[in-house]
Amino acid sequence: MKNNSSSGIRALFPHLTRVRVDMRRKTDAIPQVLYMSLKSFTRNIFCRRFSLFGQLVVVLAGLNTIAIMAAQQSEVDHPAPFVLAADAASLPFAPDAGPQQAASAPSSGAGESASQRPPSQSVEDDSSGKQTKRILGIIPNFRAVSANTKPPPETVKEKFIDATEDSFDYSSIFIPAVIAVYNMHEQTTPEFHEGAAGYARYFWHSAVDQTSENYFVEFIFPTVTHEDARYYTLGHGGFIKRTGYALSRAVATRSDSGNETFNISEVFGAGAAAGVSNLYYPSASRSVGNSMSEWAEDVGIDAASFWFKEFWPDINRHLFRSKYGDASAQK
Repeated sequence: MKNNSSSGIRALFPHLTRVRVDMRRKTDAIPQVLYMSLKSFTRNIFCRRFSLFGQLVVVLAGLNTIAIMAAQQSEVDHPAPFVLAADAASLPFAPDAGPQQAASAPSSGAGESASQRPPSQSVEDDSSGKQTKRILGIIPNFRAVSANTKPPPETVKEKFIDATEDSFDYSSIFIPAVIAVYNMHEQTTPEFHEGAAGYARYFWHSAVDQTSENYFVEFIFPTVTHEDARYYTLGHGGFIKRTGYALSRAVATRSDSGNETFNISEVFGAGAAAGVSNLYYPSASRSVGNSMSEWAEDVGIDAASFWFKEFWPDINRHLFRSKYGDASAQK
């Protein structure tokens, strides 16, 4: 009797069975739709946007390889002596040290002034990890601190000056110009169109993006959080160690008191700049996905710049023979 009743209900309302089947199919399709959306979003961020970051890393890695090869060749052509001549003469067991040399040698090096030391003792210390005010004489490098240097904390005014110099220096157009070419090629904002007018739109938007990020990352957030937005060069260790250190500066930094801390200025400052960009981009580009992509791109470019700054002293010293030395590099 029960089976007959069920059959009768299904016969009277056949559409109920179809509704149940359709709802089951739609419910089963929800995870697949979410998966495809997440896959598309991830591809947009890590493949499309980060391809520029990958190209930068490849170029910088090539320059660093050339620098290492030049350094190795320099060591082969001009091998360093095992013991400095001045130090060997001061040793009591030196084979060539005569009585007069031993008598004239200082009994202790503690009171020896820097001006009295042989120039060869300080050459390596002065050139290793020494930053210049500009990279290749053009690219701004104002916030890089030389290795083994501890400058005093920056004031609010100095942080503002750093952001202003990085934003309005004559060389500040370099990065926006490159990004504009890339974005135009990828047609990241189709509303800008192509040609000279289209490139001009891409360029000024990229320039405003850079300026906004500079002030958020280098001035506004560091002032509020009391963080030091300068890059402190490690200058020693192997390639892997220094690379890891440089890339980690995108999420770690120093406070004004000199302690290691999470880099709120970089992470959230870049995010704030990406959010502000929605005010001057076309409405079709104002989406969470585009903001996240720009956020990731800004942090990635900054990480690449930290990597380049870390190895720039080596490239300048070995490849260019310290051609781009700058006595006023360290502020």
